[in-house]
Amino acid sequence: MNDLNPLSQNFTITSLLKFAFPTILMMIFMGLYTVVDTIFVARFVDTNALSALNIVCPVMNLIVGLGTMLATGGSAIVARKMGAGEQRRATQDFTLIISAGVLLGVLIAVLGTIFIDRIVWGLGASSILFPYCKEYLFILLLFTPASILQVLFQNLIVTAGRPGIGMALGVSAGIANILLDYIFMASLQIGIKGAAFGTGIGYMIPAGIGICFFSAKNNNLHFRKPIIDFSILAESCTNGFSELVSQAATAVTTFLFNRIMMKLLGENGVAAITIIIYTQFLLSALYIGFSMGVAPVISYNYGKQDKKQLKNVFGICLRFIVLVSISVSAIAFIFGSSLVGIFAETGTPVYEIARNGFLIFPLCFLFCGLNIFTSATFTALSNGKLSAILSFLRTFGLIPVLLLTLPNFWGVTGVWLAVPIAELITMIVALVFLRQNREMYHYA
Repeated sequence: MNDLNPLSQNFTITSLLKFAFPTILMMIFMGLYTVVDTIFVARFVDTNALSALNIVCPVMNLIVGLGTMLATGGSAIVARKMGAGEQRRATQDFTLIISAGVLLGVLIAVLGTIFIDRIVWGLGASSILFPYCKEYLFILLLFTPASILQVLFQNLIVTAGRPGIGMALGVSAGIANILLDYIFMASLQIGIKGAAFGTGIGYMIPAGIGICFFSAKNNNLHFRKPIIDFSILAESCTNGFSELVSQAATAVTTFLFNRIMMKLLGENGVAAITIIIYTQFLLSALYIGFSMGVAPVISYNYGKQDKKQLKNVFGICLRFIVLVSISVSAIAFIFGSSLVGIFAETGTPVYEIARNGFLIFPLCFLFCGLNIFTSATFTALSNGKLSAILSFLRTFGLIPVLLLTLPNFWGVTGVWLAVPIAELITMIVALVFLRQNREMYHYA
């Protein structure tokens, strides 16, 4: 049977990349359509609208974090009960988790719209950016239930044994978002409202497909009248809490970036940091997709105690990460002006600020690849503690501290240095962890 398992093959660099390719492609595509969204806003509205996207981004991070918390935590419970032969209870718990997600989405939408002015001002919007932020956030809040359903279905369709459909949901949402952005902003010219409607309707497509899929009784998982068991919801939240923390870290660091750049350079500074952050997300997608794609291979060979193959896979991964890290950094340095030029016109204040940032910020790509891969590796080896330490260091642990100190000495240069220095320190810790644990896990 093992010979039929794709995880048991003797991997080469070619076969390993082929195995990880679907995950790499999915992550790159997600990064690409997110970046395209910001390009449409920058080109067909203005850079103030671009700044507004980043101002309200922490709210969206928290919504995604809450949905992912329920999805990943609930998926573990449902899968466990399916494995134990408790199929009926698994479907009941599945329906309970979906129902809780919808109710959570409605609650966030209601409270968010009631307190929207306080939220926008609290996120650091200036009087110039306030109307953009409020208009965009109000519309997106209306789609919160669909947003959470999208996250839940993408995860739980994999649990149902249909990962291809899960990937299709993400791709369909992205394509719809891009097309609708063009229609609403380029053709109909309804401004930042078009971006919000494009994203919101994009959420509804996978949500609708998911509802249809899970309504079919012949699927392993389908809707069934749930048992109201709050311990299931509590366990789901506990299991998936790290996912919420990860998104919360992104929200906090984005908030700090926005506040500091608003203080130093005003709305143009926020627009510039938006370009940098979204470009970082796109270029980092390769590392994330590769690490997610190879993690099952590492887990499989560790569980099988195949030390030779584990060393082989780990060695291939390290060589690939080093090569890609150098390549991505070089691309960011060489083509920085061209990347910035996609978002902002050459010679504008926003362009000049972001271009200067690209002379420093790409240093982070030399280090973050190893950090992302090492964290994923320890997760694959069931060492969540070391994985969590690395994730914490490169987000909550270091970036806020560096953002609150470095600009006091070096101004905007300190802002650009915060992420590269955080990644460098984390890489040093990652290398120490890899060296200390090589005898325990036999990956080197």
